[in-house]
Amino acid sequence: MKLQGKKIAILAENMYQEMELWYPYYRMKEEGAEVVVVGTGTADTYTSKSGYPVKVDATADQVKAEDFNAIIIPGGYAPDLMRRCKAMVNLVADAYKQGKIVAAICHAGWMVASAGIAKGKTLTCFHSIKDDLVNAGAEYVDEEVVIDGNLVTSRVPNDLPAFCRAIISLLTK
Repeated sequence: MKLQGKKIAILAENMYQEMELWYPYYRMKEEGAEVVVVGTGTADTYTSKSGYPVKVDATADQVKAEDFNAIIIPGGYAPDLMRRCKAMVNLVADAYKQGKIVAAICHAGWMVASAGIAKGKTLTCFHSIKDDLVNAGAEYVDEEVVIDGNLVTSRVPNDLPAFCRAIISLLTK
């Protein structure tokens, strides 16, 4: 139980990629972390790209970055909806500024760009949003997981084991 006493937020909105939310959710719980699903506030339950539901525990305007040790942002098309929510963007930006782990997979790089934390960072993401991160000032690399300071990024669901290992490793330093 490497993450006993740690509290992790997983962000949610409609059209999330189910593996990118549920795999880290259960992996972090398996290590003893308290995991809180945080939504934008547009609903109590969000559905994945395949229609799989997730119920939120709190909304972005009800929590603060200092409440968590890490923020995990799943991909799918949800990050495009998440970045329209000022409270959620601020949560990610504040967590990063406080040195908390911010972990983004796939299209979640959109939230990294919208939070203003991509500039000068080496990141990876789903290849179709590479230009968005480069235009936000990041250096893009095509690797399964990239750690740059307190920022962890991965590309696709197949990268989830490495993504979760990186998050756990940083939380246990």
